[in-house]
Amino acid sequence: MAALTESPARSAPAELVAYIDGGSRGNPGPAGFGVLIQDARGRTVETVSEFLGETTNNVAEYRALLAALEYATERQTKRLTVYCDSELVVRQMQGHYRVQSPGLKPLHQRAQDLARRLAEFTMKSIPREQNSFADRLANEAMDRGLSRAQTTGETSAPVAESFTAIVREGKLQPLPPLPHLEEGAEYEVRARKRNRAM
Repeated sequence: MAALTESPARSAPAELVAYIDGGSRGNPGPAGFGVLIQDARGRTVETVSEFLGETTNNVAEYRALLAALEYATERQTKRLTVYCDSELVVRQMQGHYRVQSPGLKPLHQRAQDLARRLAEFTMKSIPREQNSFADRLANEAMDRGLSRAQTTGETSAPVAESFTAIVREGKLQPLPPLPHLEEGAEYEVRARKRNRAM
């Protein structure tokens, strides 16, 4: 579950900047992401970090991007600039690289859908040394997750999946794109109401 440092009820500025990072120890292995969100003056608005369980670093990078996009769209931010040290994710979002991995396609599609809700979205590649704060948040998330797994005796945490759904006639109906879910398996679903874009 994501660790937030600020109440989500607060509205965000019209323009936001996000530094994102995701990592995996083993690739695939224990993974997590970190997001630093600032206003246009460089003041910290929010930090987010989450342990994802066993997955790849590219999935973790996309989950970080989705966290930044969800934060901005839920607060009706007009402009969002995202800085990321993953050239793959940046190039895929810019349309320069094709998304070939089946595990990344739904995440990429979701990110594109959220980005289109913003008046202006920009994603830029930066050197790793300029992304140290988000990197630290990602590593802290992995440390927390591994520590919790050792305490409970679990060898790994389940991979976190996210999707959007709508309630119709009292039933929860998932909307595409959907993550890969195992047939017959039970999943814990945590609901959060999302403000629709006007």
